[in-house]
Amino acid sequence: EASPSAGVLDSQTVKSPQAAGGGGYDAAKRLKGRKRHIAVDTDGRLLMVNLTAADVQDAAGAEQIVKAVRKRWPWLKHLFADGAYDRGKLMSAAAYRDFVIEVVRKLAGQQGFQVLPRRWVVERTFGWMTRWRRLVRDYERRCDVSEAMIHVGMGALLIRRIAHP
Repeated sequence: EASPSAGVLDSQTVKSPQAAGGGGYDAAKRLKGRKRHIAVDTDGRLLMVNLTAADVQDAAGAEQIVKAVRKRWPWLKHLFADGAYDRGKLMSAAAYRDFVIEVVRKLAGQQGFQVLPRRWVVERTFGWMTRWRRLVRDYERRCDVSEAMIHVGMGALLIRRIAHP
């Protein structure tokens, strides 16, 4: 049976209307809303999603992803992430669960935007998610409903990829 052996972690902050519950303020991006922490396989298919308030740090949100991925996909051993995930608590939690988290950093002296190996896969998945009008903003009050909408959107994407290869 084909199964993923590596994945990529990242997070995305999305705006939510004032009435939506569970929001926070992401000072780095100056957004009030929620943060989507996702893990995808090396082809960009969604493995796991975790929604938190926007003020939660990336490494703290990724701890829940690491726990959940180990239960669902025990053969997954390697995760790629950016520099925001290079924290001791996350690395020790990953090592405890027999994960290797490889931090993909920018090259020394790099200026401007450049595509980083392995990291572009998760950014492409975020692009696919935002093509769904319902996922551009987080309109849902409850996190479980918002997570379900992400799964519906990504499921429809998989069906389209199978139907039109």
